[in-house]
Amino acid sequence: MKARSSNRKATDYVRLAEPYMSRHRTANHKFAPKGSALLVIDMQGLFLDRSSHSYLPDAENIIGNVRELIDAYRNRSLPVIFTRHASKRSESAGAMGRWWGDVVRDGDKAGEIDPRFAPKSGEKVLRKTRYSAFVGTDLLQHLCAESVSSIVITGVMTHLCCDSTARDAFMRDFDVFLVVDGTASKTEDLHISSVKTLTDGFAMPVTTSEVVRWLKTK
Repeated sequence: MKARSSNRKATDYVRLAEPYMSRHRTANHKFAPKGSALLVIDMQGLFLDRSSHSYLPDAENIIGNVRELIDAYRNRSLPVIFTRHASKRSESAGAMGRWWGDVVRDGDKAGEIDPRFAPKSGEKVLRKTRYSAFVGTDLLQHLCAESVSSIVITGVMTHLCCDSTARDAFMRDFDVFLVVDGTASKTEDLHISSVKTLTDGFAMPVTTSEVVRWLKTK
């Protein structure tokens, strides 16, 4: 297991996003630990088990960073929320099932959170059946109950579930921060494309080290 993505790679991602980041957003979209929550998207067997047909090699590169973010949030007793994608046998997979020709079922190993990210007692775990973690779940209600105003997103895949969740969070008036070296996709091209589009309209790109530093100093 790799400890974390390289600092050079993280810097490269932020540099690629910079042309889409305006000065007023940089000034107004400030991170503050109080009122922030970490959303860990779909770090589950489907993407992390090497025997899975949907295994993501690039997800291995972010494992250390995701764990570091989780630890940092736990150390400050701030909300950590996990999602896992899985449908019950009685549920229709809808358009996603037709699109991918495959369904992740609840109870299967593929639908369970990887043991390396085992949620602690009291931490919220959301089972979702669509890309966005807001669709068909009580995520919004939970965030409101915790007085959350900003969301830090990490996990997989950048261009699908992380992207969709970031957009939905923004549309619900949350300030959104995408961890560019704490998210991964099927290809780096898809990852970078999503980082750019989210930076232009929905989320601020941040690195793992930035978030950890902010949590320690504020």
